[in-house]
Amino acid sequence: MSVTVRPAQDRGHANHGWLDSHHTFSFANYHDPAHMGFGPLRVINEDRVAAGAGFDTHGHRDMEIISYVLEGALEHKDSIGTGSVIRPGDVQVMSAGTGIRHSEFNHSRSEPVHFLQIWIMPNAAGLKPRYDQKAFADADRRGRARLVASGDGREGSLMIHQDADLYAALLKNGETITHSLKPGRKAWVQILRGSADINQAAVRLGDGVAITGEAAVSIVSRGDTELLVFDLP
Repeated sequence: MSVTVRPAQDRGHANHGWLDSHHTFSFANYHDPAHMGFGPLRVINEDRVAAGAGFDTHGHRDMEIISYVLEGALEHKDSIGTGSVIRPGDVQVMSAGTGIRHSEFNHSRSEPVHFLQIWIMPNAAGLKPRYDQKAFADADRRGRARLVASGDGREGSLMIHQDADLYAALLKNGETITHSLKPGRKAWVQILRGSADINQAAVRLGDGVAITGEAAVSIVSRGDTELLVFDLP
């Protein structure tokens, strides 16, 4: 059994002026052999993009890419004809499959956008590219772990090509939630706001927690807390 904290300050960091990014796992010029991912979870980047700036059109293959906006608005365009704006509470899923080209820009000319970019390795290569997006109301995530992405799209979640479940939660001070893990499963918890005790480990903004060999993930909020829980094979 293991509960391992990945402290926020130990993450990789890149500041390009228009983009300030923290990398939980190895990404781009940041390489740490000890942090190459966790199961099929390959990337968690916490990105802040300046007003009017963004990622120019570029390509991906064979990756499930999830965007989760915390503040501001992110404008998406891609080669399969999708154009959309993602705001707080929205979750975006893009299956790169055989190949997709896309751009992600700050929709605002005056305010920054703050979001998480998440990559999950798919369970098969050469899939048809696809895009999906859904809004999850604060009330739906408040006081509980709301399923927002899954391998089967159950409970109104977005479907991804992997046997992985992603939950989002908004918790008040002292609120407790427990997520059971099936045998052989593991979990990653990422703190987006606030702080919490995760299986008795104290964590704060930007920290991640790897949980293996445990029967459940136990979360006690220490303030107003927003977090993601990944249930992984």
